[in-house]
Amino acid sequence: MLSVHKQMVFIAGPRQAGKTTFTQILAEDFNNSLYFNWDILDEKRKLIENPFFYEEVHRKDKSMPLIIFDELHKYSNWKNYLKSVYDRDNGNYKFIVSGSGRLDMYQKGGDSLAGRYFIFYLWPFTLAELAGNNLPFKQFMSNPIEVRACPNETQPAWNRLSRFSGFPDPYLNRTDQFYRIWSNTYRKQLLREDIRDLILLRSIENMEILFSLLSSRIGSPLSMASLARDIHVSFDSVRNWIEIFENFFMVFRIPPWSQKISRAITKEKKLYLFDYAGIESQAAKFENMVALELLRAISNWNDLGLGNFSLHYLRNREKEEVDFLLSNNHNPFLLIEAKLSDDHPAKSLIKFQKILNIPAVQLVNKSGICKLVSNNNLKIMIISADHWLSLLP
Repeated sequence: MLSVHKQMVFIAGPRQAGKTTFTQILAEDFNNSLYFNWDILDEKRKLIENPFFYEEVHRKDKSMPLIIFDELHKYSNWKNYLKSVYDRDNGNYKFIVSGSGRLDMYQKGGDSLAGRYFIFYLWPFTLAELAGNNLPFKQFMSNPIEVRACPNETQPAWNRLSRFSGFPDPYLNRTDQFYRIWSNTYRKQLLREDIRDLILLRSIENMEILFSLLSSRIGSPLSMASLARDIHVSFDSVRNWIEIFENFFMVFRIPPWSQKISRAITKEKKLYLFDYAGIESQAAKFENMVALELLRAISNWNDLGLGNFSLHYLRNREKEEVDFLLSNNHNPFLLIEAKLSDDHPAKSLIKFQKILNIPAVQLVNKSGICKLVSNNNLKIMIISADHWLSLLP
């Protein structure tokens, strides 16, 4: 992408997901590169004194240099600065801009950078990335429920993700004590530093209480009115705070699917955490892990221009539900149900598959399961979650 197109590349994602490390790996492919970090005072001063300071990069040859701007979104005039840099030098340099959630906020209205960037997302580790079993995209899409072998072992990595999350530091450290320290510090830094600086709150206490309640709401349509009553704040406050959590990649939400579904829920979204290892309910944690694996997949497919993919769930007024639905260009193509141990097809999965006439998968959180069950002229694949998810492109 850097070599083919002239646009700047923006890399967004959760804090501490590895964006800085990733950009430094990309820089290894360039003979000439310069790394800038707004958090370093001397570098901040350098930019203010000379906006085109990157011209001082020491070159080893005549090839085009790569300039990496890290955490530049913390600069109040960052959008206009990048606009001037790009308009002046897009033919002379390649530019990468990396940062946390705020990097996405420029998309909301008055975007002075329109047409000047491509945005990509870097998520915490997922099983498909760690196991190295990924199928080619076209092969997967040709038949998502084809029985396929896994070249590499998957269960140990899946268990580590469940225990330590997919954030690189706790995943690689692999101790419960480190994860607890890391998770508590991570949450406090986001709420008490990054978010409080952005919205200028006098007190962050109610927002912290709200976030602490969300892990018990995983897997169910999220009622903001109920949360507002629980913590004695307005509905608008809860709605705004959850949007802020999304902007900083603390949570993500998926909307309901209603096309062709009688009496479908149409408004309330389901919410999941990026740091899921601390969720107490094993069933809710498992569903959250599956949700993040699917989010990573469709996000990458969209980033690569492979389609217009989206992630949903199904639920009707009778509370019949399927956990996930994948669509492309607003056409559903796969149903996915997550079950902790039940390897018999869920009644709701059977029902909604008949209505939508698409393939279906039931993921079970135990090893050694792989079978195809008939549902009229359709098939439901019931398979170990770590097996099927590791094959996702």
